[in-house]
Amino acid sequence: MTAPANARRAHTARRLGLPPLRGHGLFVTGNLIDSVGNGMLLPLGLLYFTEVLNLPLATVGAAMTAGQALALPVTFLAGRLMDRVGPKRVVVWANILSAAGFALFLTAREPWHIAGVHVLVQAGINMYFTAQRTLIIHVAPAEHRAWFAFTGSLRNIGLAAGAGTAAGALSLFGTGSLRWLIAVDAATYLLAAACFAGLTTSPPQRDGAPPDDDPSARSVHTRRHLVLVAVNLPYVLAQALLSVLVAVYATRALDLPASAASLLFAVNTVIVSACSTVVTAHLAPKAPRRAVSAGYLVMTAAMGAFALPALPGAAATAWAALVAAIVLFSVAEILLGPALSELSVTLTPQAAGGFTQGLYQFSWAVGMVAAPALFTLLLAAGPVLPWGFEAAACLLALLAAPALTTPDRHGRRSPR
Repeated sequence: MTAPANARRAHTARRLGLPPLRGHGLFVTGNLIDSVGNGMLLPLGLLYFTEVLNLPLATVGAAMTAGQALALPVTFLAGRLMDRVGPKRVVVWANILSAAGFALFLTAREPWHIAGVHVLVQAGINMYFTAQRTLIIHVAPAEHRAWFAFTGSLRNIGLAAGAGTAAGALSLFGTGSLRWLIAVDAATYLLAAACFAGLTTSPPQRDGAPPDDDPSARSVHTRRHLVLVAVNLPYVLAQALLSVLVAVYATRALDLPASAASLLFAVNTVIVSACSTVVTAHLAPKAPRRAVSAGYLVMTAAMGAFALPALPGAAATAWAALVAAIVLFSVAEILLGPALSELSVTLTPQAAGGFTQGLYQFSWAVGMVAAPALFTLLLAAGPVLPWGFEAAACLLALLAAPALTTPDRHGRRSPR
């Protein structure tokens, strides 16, 4: 390829907000394959145990929740492990652990077996996301902002591909294909582990800043990181809300066909996958804190749009309101996801370390475990309540976002 052609391609990539991909094929492939495995996870687990083993849905759901809850402390254990061996090894071992959990699906017969295999699978997932953000700044320290957005797009593509693969196989071959799908899913995690094992990493530089050994300064940094964890929780709940509540709300509260939820998910996937890198590169390139504030403002509007059709006399607005809501939700996700991920590793000098990353990932794990019970309980009490609760949480996060500032080496605060 000629030099002008290379220059044009590089210019196009910059305009699209894409990071330099040359030399990062294993990292891209590993992220994509891991997301495919995650996309197959929920439908396969539920369907396999209910359709193939004929266990009651409530029993399977309780066992899955118990297993996921038991895996919560793994975020802190993974953080300590990451400090000792580095993020790459933790990510590799996380995928191997998830693969083992899926393989053991095929031997599970009793509810306690189901809980046990979900401990393994969820432990692998918690380990992976505890180390993945730090791994990004070890793989591409100079372009980490673009990589946060790009890996978010890859994740959406992989989740959609995994869910689509499972849905297609079940449509063509019925529930008899579930055992094969489980085996394929275990293999995807092993393949992802192999990709990550081949990475070349280097710890990021601290730009000449001296180590922060002042106890009072460390206390300030810890408090600032706890604020970030609190600000992140409404985003975690919003992500869970999309998968837990939208389908039930659209069909039961608004009397829309089941295909409505699939359409909304497709719109979300397309927008986030296509626009994350561009928005991150051009609209909020140097101010993740401001992107968080804007994201929560848009997310609050999205919750209002979701709630609108459930208000008295507004049923006729259902389709228009839901489409508007999912578009707003997608824009908020584009603003919040990369910005919160970047702040999680840059907000304080210790942010990329094991304890802080374990604490940040714990907020994700707790939110995902609590969301199904929380939102279904609120929906049973009234169709507007889940959206009102989430809107209030987003407004509180919006008020707290100005505290997400990073101190520079001279003691001043940076408007990140």
